[in-house]
Amino acid sequence: MKSSDAILARLVALHPREIDLSLGRIERLLAALGHPEQSLPPVIHVAGTNGKGSTIAFLRAMLEAEGKGVHVYISPHLVHFHERIRLAAPGGGQLVSETELAEALAYVEEVNAGAPITLFEITTAAAFLLFARHPADVLLLEVGLGGRLDATNVVAKPLASVITPISLDHAKFLGNRVTEIAWEKAGILKKDVPAIIAVQGNEARDVLERAAARTGSPILISGQDWQAREERGRLVFEDESGLLDLPLPRLQGRHQHENAGAAIATLRALPQLGVTAGSVERGLQTVEWPARMQRLTKGALVEGLKEGIEIWLDGGHNADGGRVISEAMTALEERVSCPLILIVGMLNTKDSEGFLNSFASIASELHAVPIASSDASRTPEEVAQAAARAGIPALPHASLQEAVAAVLRQSESPARVLITGSLYLAGEVLALNGTPPQ
Repeated sequence: MKSSDAILARLVALHPREIDLSLGRIERLLAALGHPEQSLPPVIHVAGTNGKGSTIAFLRAMLEAEGKGVHVYISPHLVHFHERIRLAAPGGGQLVSETELAEALAYVEEVNAGAPITLFEITTAAAFLLFARHPADVLLLEVGLGGRLDATNVVAKPLASVITPISLDHAKFLGNRVTEIAWEKAGILKKDVPAIIAVQGNEARDVLERAAARTGSPILISGQDWQAREERGRLVFEDESGLLDLPLPRLQGRHQHENAGAAIATLRALPQLGVTAGSVERGLQTVEWPARMQRLTKGALVEGLKEGIEIWLDGGHNADGGRVISEAMTALEERVSCPLILIVGMLNTKDSEGFLNSFASIASELHAVPIASSDASRTPEEVAQAAARAGIPALPHASLQEAVAAVLRQSESPARVLITGSLYLAGEVLALNGTPPQ
């Protein structure tokens, strides 16, 4: 049997465009596979611009705290493709094994018989095969891009549809206006399936409300039907069923309060799952989600680190992501004051200046790096120029390793180092640190 990496390399060549939103190709393949999408465990379908992965992480932690078997499908991965597929197992889900992944990929490749199909579509079909073969109580299914024409949207009747905050991103594929993007994401709403809507701007919320009315999807909106807020160092969740007084989430940043709230609202809308307040509380305290306001506390990058220097990692990459990350770093500054040094790499499909504007008032300097794992990386010089336009002193470096070494060598204690700008870069950091997701 070929390795999964070798098979994935072949699958890339089946379609000339990495992203080509359509349901026709995956529907054809799923039919040839015997429709595994019709044999999945009950699905919670999650779309949005920011916060999808964190919301899924909260859902998984709370469901597993209740003893539920949970499958998870996410994208992209950080270090290894296996991170995209987590299978339910006693004591908590496990990433798909190399043997099972390679077998599933080889089988869908054989059945597809060389027909045009994108990598995401054919690997989603493989994931559905694996999820259908393994029993579980719930499948947490993350939309890859958009929603309406995303390969995951072949699920006819999920348990719930969740839409996290919507903002401008992937304009080439989804549109240049928030209303256009919201319309695409509203495509996951289904008749009689509850829709849990996280905090949105007015334009996006209006689009989602109209879509829910049109499809007959019962809608629960943050700030209207439920809310999650911090009070006196606690997370307070409130809806028509009452109030929960909970510990703050383990994940850093005030934006995680809203993501946790969306997860709680979803589980409260699904009483048949039987998730208790105690399991919600345990989930908040045990949740893990790499590369989202993650402090590196072990691994190669922190060995021998000067006392008082912190290294943080976040894969945020759009303007709204920059805003919430900067707010989280400001909150850390309020607790322990020290200079903030940025190491940033970004793709050329992203608005670098829009992302960096939020850091202008809090970052002392920026070190720009290439993203070695992507052909779409901006050059360090381009990132440094965007930083300069945003008002942040910047230096380009030839590699991530060079930038990290320079920052750690030159920084005086105390200092806070934030590596950000791309999930691809975050994956390189975790690989370099020797701490890939488990």
